[in-house]
Order: sequence, then structure tokens, then C-alpha cells
Amino acid sequence: MGSHRRLESSGFDRGAGAALCVLSAAAAALGAVPAVAAPHDDTRAEVDRLYTEAEKATEAYNRAEERAEKLRTEVRSAQDRIARQQQDINSKRDALGSLAGAQYRSGGIDPSLALLLADDPGDYLDRAATLARISAHHAGELKELQDAMRELAQERSEAAGKLVELDKSRQAVATHKRTVERKLSQARRLLNSLTAADRAAYDRASRSGRTELPGFGDALPASGRAAAAVAAAQSALGRPYVWGANGPSGFDCSGLIQWSYAQAGVGLPRTSQGQRYAGRQVPLSEARPGDIVTYRSDASHVGMYMGNGQVIHAPYPGAPVRYDPVGMIPGATVTRV
Repeated sequence: MGSHRRLESSGFDRGAGAALCVLSAAAAALGAVPAVAAPHDDTRAEVDRLYTEAEKATEAYNRAEERAEKLRTEVRSAQDRIARQQQDINSKRDALGSLAGAQYRSGGIDPSLALLLADDPGDYLDRAATLARISAHHAGELKELQDAMRELAQERSEAAGKLVELDKSRQAVATHKRTVERKLSQARRLLNSLTAADRAAYDRASRSGRTELPGFGDALPASGRAAAAVAAAQSALGRPYVWGANGPSGFDCSGLIQWSYAQAGVGLPRTSQGQRYAGRQVPLSEARPGDIVTYRSDASHVGMYMGNGQVIHAPYPGAPVRYDPVGMIPGATVTRV
């Protein structure tokens, strides 16, 4: 997520962590010593660290939002089924209620006495046999009603559980959103603390990734859909990084990959972690255009391989979608969709 041209000079995660450890150790050794302003290189390293943490929180936000959306869909489906089941139960109840009323009104005479009093005993027996069949039929309807009521109760219980889970997922979304916004706010404050010259240098470095089409060599996409995803990603060059966005006007890192493959008719998970396992993993030496490249052990950053050692990705706030070397962050994992 940090400037990947600056990664080599600042060491990205390592540089920031080392600077902080050294400063903390010095402060502990010297005791209560007045704070000394950190050099601008340390400030840049800290900004890189905050951007990295914000990106991890962004992917956590995306994951929670994806889960919440799935639960919202499941809850809506469950509510529709419950409404239909309730309507069916009401119809069954009305039908059985009408039958019960009719039987009550005509059921006061003992059947043997009714036979003796009948003008035509044969006709009575025919009607009695029909009534017996009707009673058996409605007994079956009663059982269906009881079964439907049990299913409805189960459905309502499951829907209630999903609503509780949905509420937890919404809370997780809000928590991760606050974390992202806090990290980005801290990074902005640090950047604003730089001198005008240092801030200008940082901004130039942030925009230093290439947006022109570099030479990609002779490598060909592994499939037609990979080729279509490559074309879509190239069309997004220069669009801004927007955390939590998946296009078309702005993207975070996983949003760019999801959107690009969606243009090829392929549905991918929303998060970089999900995208790492959305296909078959291949060695970096065998990467082909359109392959997904995830970074770090937690797959918190992702780009798309374009050939000749280049990826296209949405780097971090302030840096647009651009090309960078595939080795910009150590530990790349390649996935072929």
C-alpha cells in the first residue's frame, strides 16, 4: 500500500519498525529526555507503516462488508419464505376451520340413529362413506398444517440467528471503518508535518509509478478471460485509490482485481485474502498476464501480473492505479483464475 518505489529506500514495513524500535530503546535507556523531532525519513517510514495498517484494516472492512451483504441477502430470502409459509398456513387454517364448523353443526346425531331415521338408508351409507373419505383427507391436511407450522418456527428461529449475526457483522464493518479512517488521518497529519520541500518530494514519489504502457515481453494471458481482465485493468490506469471502493471511478487494491475480472464475466471474492485462493497457485517464475499476485503472509495487498516482471495495482491513498515491479513487496504469491 505504501509507495513501492520508496519501499526500496525506506524498507517499507522493516524501515518503519526498525526506526520505531530504535527510538523506543533510546528513550528507555535515557529516561525522561525531551522529545526530538524525527528526521523526515522516519516520518515517511511511519507514513508507510500507517498506510500498510490502513490497507490491512481496509481488507478486514471489505471482508466484513461482504459477509454483511451475504447475510442481508439470506435474511431477505428467509423473510420471503416466512411470509409465503404464513400465507399457506393461514389458508390451511381457514379451510380446516370451515370443516370443523360444518362437522360441529351436523355432528350431534349418533351415526346409527341417523341411519335408522334416514328415508333412504342406502343413500345415507353412500354419503357416510364419502364423509369418511373427506375426514381422512382433512386429517392429512391437518398433519400438513402441523408440519408447516413446525417448519415456519424453524425458519423464524434461523432468521433470528441470521439477524443477530448480521448485526455483529455491521458492527465489525463500523469498527474496521473507524480503524481505516484513524490510520489515514494519522498519516495525513504526519505528511502535513513535513516541510514544503519534503512533502513535494513525497508527493512526487507517490506519483512516480508508470501509467504509460510498458513493454510486457512475449508472455500471453493463460485464457481469454484473463486477457479480458488485463484489458479492463489497463483501462483503469490513473484512476484514484479509494479505500473500500471497487470501481469504476476509484479502487482499493482488491476492488481493482474484482472489478477487472467482473468485466471478463468472472466473479471473484471481494477481499485480497479470498482472491489468493480463487484459483490455482503457480510459481512466480511461471506467472502470466492476468494472474493475481498477493503480498505478505496475510495477503493484505494484491495486484495483477502484466508480464515482464510488472504488476498493475491500486497502491495507496494519493497514488493512482499504476504499474510497479512484481517484487515491490517481498513474498509474492501467484494465483491463476
